[in-house]
Amino acid sequence: MIFEPSRLEGAFLIRLDLHHDERGAFARTMCRRELAEHSISETFVQENISLSAHAGTIRGMHFQRPPYGEGKLIRCIRGAVYDVIVDARRGSPTYLQSQSYVLDSATRDQLYIPRGFAHGFQTLVDDVEMTYLMTDFYRPGAEAGFRFDDPVLGIEWPLPVGPISQRDLGWPPLAGAIAPAA
Repeated sequence: MIFEPSRLEGAFLIRLDLHHDERGAFARTMCRRELAEHSISETFVQENISLSAHAGTIRGMHFQRPPYGEGKLIRCIRGAVYDVIVDARRGSPTYLQSQSYVLDSATRDQLYIPRGFAHGFQTLVDDVEMTYLMTDFYRPGAEAGFRFDDPVLGIEWPLPVGPISQRDLGWPPLAGAIAPAA
């Protein structure tokens, strides 16, 4: 695994170190020792998938409020997404800054998102599948989010907005949201 630090403290783009032979290729996608070498010592307790049928679909910007914040190791295993993370940790030097990545099944890159970050993505093609390794269990009462089009964040989505859930449309403006503590 090849770790590329994000400009947002604690986040990493992780490129797979593919080993090829006549059968195809093999790579490690998660290794506790390699993660710990990059100060990621959390234990993953849950794995989720999301399936999105149409290009332009937006999921996010989601996080869980403390003390139930969750780190995520995400990967696009079918299709392609424009993935956005926002540092929502009060007191962080990169508080409310965002960074985006294109994740797709061709490169197989992964993104490690620390606790206290909001996360969302827009599908770039039809028929997308994402996997998420989570460091905490989902707790409905702790869920929170920011609107995908919040002017404070200024996220520029690459495609016209397609399907989006009513829940994601209903997040309050960033000024009214309760951001996770560091």
